[in-house]
Amino acid sequence: MESQMTCNTSEMWGRKMPEGLDLEISQCPLTMRSVANLIIAMERLKGGKTEEVLSTDFRDENLLNIMLDSIVEEQIVFERSSAPPVQFSRTNEHQCSVTDGQNRSLILIQNTMELHAVMLQGGSENRKVHLNMSTYVHPTPSVEARPVALGIKDTDLYLACYKVDGKPTLHLETVTDKESLLSISAESDLVRFLFYKHDTGLNVSTLMSALFPNWYISTATQDNKPVEMCQETASRHRTFRIQRQS
Repeated sequence: MESQMTCNTSEMWGRKMPEGLDLEISQCPLTMRSVANLIIAMERLKGGKTEEVLSTDFRDENLLNIMLDSIVEEQIVFERSSAPPVQFSRTNEHQCSVTDGQNRSLILIQNTMELHAVMLQGGSENRKVHLNMSTYVHPTPSVEARPVALGIKDTDLYLACYKVDGKPTLHLETVTDKESLLSISAESDLVRFLFYKHDTGLNVSTLMSALFPNWYISTATQDNKPVEMCQETASRHRTFRIQRQS
């Protein structure tokens, strides 16, 4: 048998209930769910907070909103993802001849594994070193300089710059796995093989270490001296004439 119990709570909760709102309890005996809803609603009302009454028609949706305001806390979760690593991607490779600002050619000294700048005489052109220049695309390309890697033609030797005794120095390194240089992460130690080629004139360029800014490949003023790294203030030749070979 269904009975209905109506309780006018305007007198009991007069100081707490919003004006024009009565609390009605139906469907006796009450279920546990109804009791929980009633308790939450009463605790909400006793808290001294009044809800803006849009109408005297108090629906289940209104009670649900009160419950959610009381017991549900919104949590906003931001998904964070790490940025992809910066990559130097190789786009091309070509052979080139290189001479310094004094028109001296580069030769390889086998016993010391150094490059020297030498004014070659007639009949000794076969000693001249030609380079395989690999060009790369930087994710934030510069219009003034382009990353390159420099390998000696017909060898596995590549020019590399890294510190020895705290000073950036130029070395010739053997690279057997040339595939590893197809894509170089900016956080990888392979950056030692990269140089920024900055063109200052027709076929005239400087080669700055990508690992050590303002350190350049250079030749000495004297003949037959090692090719080394230097800073802008050094009294060495930092420009090279680089001509692409067909």
